[in-house]
Amino acid sequence: MASPPPKRLPAAPSRLLPELVSYLEGLPEPHILFDSRYRILAANAAYRGEFGPQGSVVGRTCYEVSHHFTVPCDQAGESCPLARARQSGQRERVLHLHHTPQGEAYVNIELVPLHDADGAQAYFIEKMEALRVAQGEPAAQGLIGRSPAFQAMLGLVARVGPSEASVLLLGESGTGKELVARAVHDASPRAARPLVVVDCASLPETLFESELFGHEKGAFTGAQSAKPGLVEAASGGTLFLDEVGDIPLPMQVKLLRLLESGTFRRVGGTDLRRADVRLVSATHRDLLALIDEGRFREDLYYRLSTFPIELPPLRERPQDLPLLAAALLSRVAPQRRLALEPAALARLARHGFPGNVRELRNVLERAALLTDGTRIGAAAIEQALGIGRRPARTLAPPARAAADAAVLAAALRRHQGSREALARELGISVRTLYRRLKALGIAPGQ
Repeated sequence: MASPPPKRLPAAPSRLLPELVSYLEGLPEPHILFDSRYRILAANAAYRGEFGPQGSVVGRTCYEVSHHFTVPCDQAGESCPLARARQSGQRERVLHLHHTPQGEAYVNIELVPLHDADGAQAYFIEKMEALRVAQGEPAAQGLIGRSPAFQAMLGLVARVGPSEASVLLLGESGTGKELVARAVHDASPRAARPLVVVDCASLPETLFESELFGHEKGAFTGAQSAKPGLVEAASGGTLFLDEVGDIPLPMQVKLLRLLESGTFRRVGGTDLRRADVRLVSATHRDLLALIDEGRFREDLYYRLSTFPIELPPLRERPQDLPLLAAALLSRVAPQRRLALEPAALARLARHGFPGNVRELRNVLERAALLTDGTRIGAAAIEQALGIGRRPARTLAPPARAAADAAVLAAALRRHQGSREALARELGISVRTLYRRLKALGIAPGQ
């Protein structure tokens, strides 16, 4: 339920306050009423359940109760909704990290200014909704972080989650795109329905359509009965297409039709079926470059990227490394209560982590296996990093590379059909063909 819209208070607001306080008391979300000096004048039952009895919060400042700050949020590095409302004169929304009896938690804040008869902002109503998909401290699951880059990303998740907009998650491998997709789903009205994950990179082109849209009995050899696809499995919920840049071109057309019309057909079927799904997709690839290469449809790109969210790499979240390390250690060795020595944490901080959080987890799991006690030292981290270090790549001999280039060039010169047909002729997949062309410096159009 949304907070009440801005109202004008009479010259003697005290007569209205009991009615307003009574109204707030019945709202299910935590609400407080406070004045222009940040003093809490009333707190409803939901707020008191989160932060303590009425007597322990009324009369104190909102920033003291929620943040344990001694100054307003905007003077302590946070975005203050009251300061923003004073400038805009209207309701404001921000994402904050609050202290609660259960620990730190991310909270969506919506603040509404109330004006007196002279138009001055006399009082403010603040509604709080916990964003339960992320924590600002080590946790057993979910997103973890408190760095500015992480909070900016999470703020976008909180904005788009309640909508039906298609979301495109962009970022390097290992940044947690599936976790963010789940956060978008959990923040939506579809949270009680399924989140169905489709790993586009692992589906063979020949099975892609059947897996996504399903098939009818007899549609192909081995189809002994009708089978619904993943789109139908996600009905009422969210369909998450991971590594969407790997979707074959022929399938991109059918996916576009699904997005534009909400309809699809099973393989071998004629009946037009309707899909009630919200689409979230993700990729580590540069889709715009793929468009330029003719490997990704531009119209599909704009359908998928209604609301793009960039996931920051771990190297841009240095403040989150201790939180992530503590949480990951509790996951990889839950019975041992392991901790990192300061020197070990410092060694991790010097590593670039090209594999991001996924690589960090692997390093910590190795270090745990290399440690007998409960304290992981810098030596164990150094050894764990060494075990996972990539070997130097061996380049193909020049003669072999030249021969491969000659074979491909000859095939391209004589071939008049599609890239798919050329890949079949060479006995490789279309994706392998494009990779070889790119590796040998042959542009797709040549």
